[in-house]
Amino acid sequence: MRTVQVGNYHIGADQPLTLIAGPCVIENERMVLETAEKILQAVRDLPVQYIFKASYKKANRSSLKGFTGLPFPEAMNILTKVREHFSIPVLTDIHTEIEAPIVADVVDVLQIPAFLCRQTDLLLAAGRTGKPVNIKKGQFLAPEDMQHAVQKVLSTGNEQILLTERGTTFGYHNLVVDMRGLVIMAKNGFPVVYDATHSVQLPGGGGGSSGGQPEFILPLARAALATGAVNAIFMEVHPDPPSALSDAQSQLALNLFPRVIQELVTIYQTVQNLKGSQ
Repeated sequence: MRTVQVGNYHIGADQPLTLIAGPCVIENERMVLETAEKILQAVRDLPVQYIFKASYKKANRSSLKGFTGLPFPEAMNILTKVREHFSIPVLTDIHTEIEAPIVADVVDVLQIPAFLCRQTDLLLAAGRTGKPVNIKKGQFLAPEDMQHAVQKVLSTGNEQILLTERGTTFGYHNLVVDMRGLVIMAKNGFPVVYDATHSVQLPGGGGGSSGGQPEFILPLARAALATGAVNAIFMEVHPDPPSALSDAQSQLALNLFPRVIQELVTIYQTVQNLKGSQ
């Protein structure tokens, strides 16, 4: 498996657990900085490589009334503050080719949203920046088909690729996680990320917004790590999920985060030890 470097971190086999965590979207500077600080405090004494995440724009919304984000310059300034104030890498997603080089000057990792994982021009633009690219598997895509997204980024000469599982469409308003997919995606030779919060979404299940089943965040994350194929956990965390402007029913409450990450680190280390003894 290739190792992906993000700042001083190395993500891959035989590396510490990587955590990609933060609020779904940048709502305001105070909330973003508070969330980053609390997460950092919770993992400071743990063998965890922490990457902050937050979307600066939510282009895919259930309803026209849904919050789509702050003005671009303001959002970029907030991400810069997180990166500089806490000295941690930052990840955010892009939606069009023109955004790639601009956003790459601000963040450490570019993320391709699940619904856009087949967009060739977008993948090529992200790859050409030279920054690590986290490709989220579409809810409609077989895990083995992620090889095509990988090849698009590789064609630019960029080998810094992460692959994320975030659930598969199961009828209407529902997602399921096929844990076999984690093992299958790992065969591409790149680190695999499990998205613990989007996987519990009920897309469109809230009428004009997505519903969710946050009670399954921890059980499914446990199962994902137990496969031995996961190198990183992606998790959206919010100080007060019910008041969140996006994904209010699937984000993890910030006060629950310390206990959750401690348990996940324990599971990850146990699995790593078992793999090492085989």
